[in-house]
Amino acid sequence: MTVDSHSVSLKIWDPATVDHALEEAISHVSAKAGAHRDHVKVTRSGPDVFTVHVGDLA
Repeated sequence: MTVDSHSVSLKIWDPATVDHALEEAISHVSAKAGAHRDHVKVTRSGPDVFTVHVGDLA
């Protein structure tokens, strides 16, 4: 896992935990960045790898 204040990259091995792990990551990024959850985006950046980040606020 890689973390900074506006993004989190996760490798999620267990498919049964994907939803829970991503929800937690969305909450974390939203709180740290001071952004509404609607502005947080999830991108699949590889096999089992997801990046959760603050998207365009415009």
